[in-house]
Amino acid sequence: MTFSICGSGPRIDCVVDGDTIWMDGQKIRLLDIDTPEISRPRCAAEDRLGQAAKYRLHTLLNAGAVTLESEGRDRDRYGRLLRRVYVDGSSVGDILIGEGLARPYDGGRRSWCG
Repeated sequence: MTFSICGSGPRIDCVVDGDTIWMDGQKIRLLDIDTPEISRPRCAAEDRLGQAAKYRLHTLLNAGAVTLESEGRDRDRYGRLLRRVYVDGSSVGDILIGEGLARPYDGGRRSWCG
């Protein structure tokens, strides 16, 4: 499976942003992480970091076998599947957090702008 960056065409296997992907035609929100917004960033720094998170996630997903794991709630309030995402057994969320491109999700939105 190869992931692309989501565009205006069909969304089958692609990366929307640093914490949302489409896989096998299903929209998936990475469980328990938060990445900067790119659709409506509040500042230039948030936009830069959000773009970096999106492209890093794209690179990670294309680096090995992708597996999903559910835990607790199946879907969020937007209908997205909530899943932990692994590449070759390593947690993608943990990697993004370790690289400073994501933070643990604590239930609310916090600013990425200074």
